[in-house]
Amino acid sequence: MANSLQARKRVKQTRRRTEVNRARRSRIRTFLKSVEEAVDSGDRQRAASALAAAEPEVMRGVTKGVLHKNTASRKISRLSARIKSMDG
Repeated sequence: MANSLQARKRVKQTRRRTEVNRARRSRIRTFLKSVEEAVDSGDRQRAASALAAAEPEVMRGVTKGVLHKNTASRKISRLSARIKSMDG
């Protein structure tokens, strides 16, 4: 266990930050899952609107330090490519 006051404070801060980041990452995954489900169902309109809602959420994860910017860009790029390749 941490002995100094500063070390104890850092432990508390780390626990708090971990909880916030976990919630943020979960929220991002939920948005991405909604896009995936729309793509799998074949509904291009719904998939496009789900991606439009997911993109700012993913990029917010980048600014908050939850995701690397290239990871976020790759996810958005691959999803948009899947939507574009859908017929209809």
